[in-house]
Amino acid sequence: MLAAWRDGDDRALERLVPVMYRELRRIAGIYMRNERDDHTWQPTALVHEALLRFVRQENRCYDDRGHFLAVMATIMRRVLVDYARRRLRVKRGGNAVFVPLEEANCPVISPSRQIVALDEALEALARADQQQAKLVELRFFAGLSVEETAGVLGISTRTVKRRWRTARIWLYERLNQPPAA
Repeated sequence: MLAAWRDGDDRALERLVPVMYRELRRIAGIYMRNERDDHTWQPTALVHEALLRFVRQENRCYDDRGHFLAVMATIMRRVLVDYARRRLRVKRGGNAVFVPLEEANCPVISPSRQIVALDEALEALARADQQQAKLVELRFFAGLSVEETAGVLGISTRTVKRRWRTARIWLYERLNQPPAA
């Protein structure tokens, strides 16, 4: 179906979406579990927004199921990052975090800031090692297995395991650095 859509058959995408919808909702659910409790998006809305952005893309070269899921996971992440950035704009309260008065003395980390920080860390990882950043998207966000990830990236499962460990350590260190003065 992806090959047919790539070759210009727009109806092929209409057949593909119902087949992949459950898997897309699973990926969206993973993303939404990491969001704040009062987030206005639901997994279904995230999938639909990602599909709208997917259809608007000029590039239609998708190799297989794994590649399609990786692209959709990236698009979903971009949707949530764009939303978080809009939320953080000064005209919408900047970095203000709404906290019940009884909790006002406790430090609060804004979930929107966490999403943006994760995105910035992934962008930095992509600048350092594009394949490792893609591996993180496939494993963590798309939820692909080691074997599926190896197939999409064209590397061995041992390499996936080793690079997955390295990427997790790199991201952990990057996300836990003290803020710049």
